[in-house]
Parts: sequence; C-alpha cells; structure tokens
Amino acid sequence: MINYVYLYLVSPLHTGGTTQEGNLLGIARESHTTLPYIPSSTIRGRIRASVSDRVQRIQLFGPELDDIKNFAKDYQAATEKELKQLEQGDIWVGDGSILWLPVPSLSHGIVWISCPMLLERWKRFCSIEDAKVPVDYSTNISNKGHVYLKDAILENLSDWPEWKSFVPQTPETTSIKQLLVLPNQHCTTLIQMSLWRQVKIKLDDHKSVQGGFRYEEAIPPDTLMYFPWGITSQANGTAQASQTKFEDLLSNNQILQIGGQESLGRGFVQQWLGNNTSNQGV
Repeated sequence: MINYVYLYLVSPLHTGGTTQEGNLLGIARESHTTLPYIPSSTIRGRIRASVSDRVQRIQLFGPELDDIKNFAKDYQAATEKELKQLEQGDIWVGDGSILWLPVPSLSHGIVWISCPMLLERWKRFCSIEDAKVPVDYSTNISNKGHVYLKDAILENLSDWPEWKSFVPQTPETTSIKQLLVLPNQHCTTLIQMSLWRQVKIKLDDHKSVQGGFRYEEAIPPDTLMYFPWGITSQANGTAQASQTKFEDLLSNNQILQIGGQESLGRGFVQQWLGNNTSNQGV
C-alpha cells in the first residue's frame, strides 16, 4: 500500500541541484520534466534525524556504519535481531512533487497553478477514481473574464466545479482558493518563471563585496507538495508496528526544515498525513 504526506511550504525551499549555469545556483529538478522536486534522500534524512530512539531509527530507516560498529549488541538485545551489515529499514520514502504552486496575478492577486500531468500523478496515490482530471484552462475563479499571469493574458476559461476533489480540504490549505489548470508545457514554463531567486554576495573583512553576485533558486512559499511512502519488504512481521511508529513520528513533527539555509528561515514546511477521505469535495 502506498501512503502519502502533504507538504505546505511556509518559507522558500532550496535543495541543491547538480548543475550551475553562470552565477545561478539551481535546485533539484526532475530530468524528464525539468520541474523542481525534493529528493527522497533529503526528506528521509530529515525525518530520520528527528528520531531520538536509536532502536526505532534503525528499524524504520536501516542502520548506518556507526550503528553497526557501536550499537549492534544493544540492538540485538532490544529486538532479538542481529545487526551485521547495512540494510534497508521498514520504511521507504519517495520524492516530493509539486501539486499546486502560487504565481502572482495582476488581476487576481495570487493564483495557484497545476497541470493535468501533475494532477494525474497525484491521483494515483488517492482514492478518488470518480474525480476526472480537468481539461486545460479549467479554473474555479469566479471573475474569470481575463486572468493576467505575468506575461500571459488568459480568457475563455472553463468552469471547474469539482476543484475541491484535487485540493485536500484541511485547515492547512484554506488559503488555496483560486486555481488554474494549464497545459503541461505552459505550466512548466510558468513554474520556472515563478521560482524565487535570492541574490547572495560575499563580503571581505572590510565589508566590501568580494567576487560577483550569485543567485540561488528556491521553490516559493505557499506551494503545496506531497511525497509517497510505504512499507518495504524488509518489514517481515513488523509492518503494522512500523507504519504506526512512522505515522506517530510525523504527527509529532508537524513542522520540518528541509534543505539548506535553516539559519535564514529557509525550507520550513508544514506536513500532515494524507487522508483519502479528506480529499473529497464538500
């Protein structure tokens, strides 16, 4: 069974990418869509670090070399299991994907955008088979005569009365009200244009600029994302217990800091367990 967790970005989030173009430090991107995402290793590492009980940490996420060297006997005494080599734990964690991303609008303030591809991807994890992914240019905006998004002017938009099926109806998402579904290609372009770019400089001992400027990309706050998770085949006889422990772990850490620049207030997200029944419109 595949479960999922929602992430609502409280502040801009930067996860390091593999390339740097000129003075622009990019973020992690999917190779086939070029859309920003959060690597599963980043999410897993952050959640793992929040577990104080070492036995539970090894059971859920697997051991590290230090655990095998210094904790094998204690772990065996607590679980009656030997700890001899690196192996996976009971929980697997997937990549974080965008569901809705906010963009500025001259006509409507803020509009959250997505596309059929992203909505189809999310729908695979949810029990909403009866909800049909909307066609391009569908919206729930009431005054939709002309919608201005950056360099685009949109008109002749289609009504989307079933929009609540594609937004979790929880207190965390009450601000997500004006939605617009764009074609896949146009959505990717607009997301790229809407990323935060922070200018950074380095000062020398005399407070003078040393070197040139550098720009860092970040996913904007108020973006709604999610990541899937589940139980591995390693969880032989402990699946239900491990699932309960992981859910309790998430419930006790509703605010997480993911990525770098924690001292600058970057990467803070509010997370909560996905609930299939909460996705249904009311």
